[in-house]
Amino acid sequence: MELTAKSRVIAIALVTAVAVMGDAMLFIVLPLYWQDFGLTAIWQIGLLLSINRFIRLPLNPLVGYFYKHFQLRTGVFIALILAVITTFSYGVFQDFWSLLMMRALWGVAWSFVRLGGFLTVIDVTTDQNRGWHVGLYNGLWGLGGLVGMLAGGFLVDQTSIFFVTTSFAVIAALTIPVVWFVVPKGKGEAKDKRVVAKTMKKKWVTPFVVLVLCTGLIQGFIVMGLFASTISPLIETVYRGEWQMGTVVIGVATLAGIMQALRWSWEPFVAPLIGRKLDEMKSVLPILLFPLLGGSLLFFILAFTDRIVSLLLFILLFQLLSTMFTTITDTLATRAAVRTERVKMMTAHTVVVDVGSALGPLVSFLLLMYYPVSFIYIIAAVILLLLAVIWVRFRKFEIHEEEEKNYI
Repeated sequence: MELTAKSRVIAIALVTAVAVMGDAMLFIVLPLYWQDFGLTAIWQIGLLLSINRFIRLPLNPLVGYFYKHFQLRTGVFIALILAVITTFSYGVFQDFWSLLMMRALWGVAWSFVRLGGFLTVIDVTTDQNRGWHVGLYNGLWGLGGLVGMLAGGFLVDQTSIFFVTTSFAVIAALTIPVVWFVVPKGKGEAKDKRVVAKTMKKKWVTPFVVLVLCTGLIQGFIVMGLFASTISPLIETVYRGEWQMGTVVIGVATLAGIMQALRWSWEPFVAPLIGRKLDEMKSVLPILLFPLLGGSLLFFILAFTDRIVSLLLFILLFQLLSTMFTTITDTLATRAAVRTERVKMMTAHTVVVDVGSALGPLVSFLLLMYYPVSFIYIIAAVILLLLAVIWVRFRKFEIHEEEEKNYI
């Protein structure tokens, strides 16, 4: 039975969600229970949370080549099998080097499933509905982050790391047969010949493309790297473990998991709405400046907040803005891709996002060895502010092609 465009996007998004649960859990649990994982130094936390992104940098072009010649279904099968192996290993291995190898292997899995998802969205959408589908995809695969962070953080506080990682691995294993029925067989090279024929005389790396890629780099660094990996230490600086539900004391891991999971819970609803708004707007710049300037302000506030209730409120507000930021960045990338060489553009986009999300945890935990967490958030605020200024200046002085004016 032929799947509709919406069904294909939903299917690949949910498969991505299952694959990502173990990885999401680590961002909450590892910074708090790092000694239980057999680690001996705090810098090892940052490297374990980053190595999967670094390993994807040389891999993403190879995965892009794979999808030009092999079925999407094959790539997703590979991704899920590797996700099962790596997720289970987090609860079994208790030494740094074994975990490092498994985290690198997870990087291979994520390259397959993430690029496959983007290529699916591009293949089934048009300029009139691409933003909505990007939002739908990002929102639904975020459910894996919700389960991984919320259930993972809570269950580790109450049970054990081995129980949680084994449970997530079993769920991923049960999903493998489903791939055969819900993931399409199509290759990623569909439409490429027509695109190349239209663009072979035109450089695909334009100033607009470069700025979109820089935005993806910073989005990965701030949202997926720095913020995701430091939310537990940030809460730990203020929270004293005074809350409880009945006889169950709410630990930092549980609280951080709840905060991260709240974002993933609204993503399936908020992200598509943002995408639809992008489809309707003539210029993306006003809505892009909102998360950039608002996020910068919130990071300054988070750096100096010393009350737990206020801190949690500001975290929620930033997470709402990060939903906007991610959806806008991915939509800009897909818009650029359909007018250039889509595999090259989306491969470049996934590479720069991976670079940013890899550097985020590594830089953060290196700085945490010498500075308080507030220092890291001040740096993030300055970065977002500078990016907003660059976009405004680019729009005002450096756009020459009418088509690119319509993009932003």
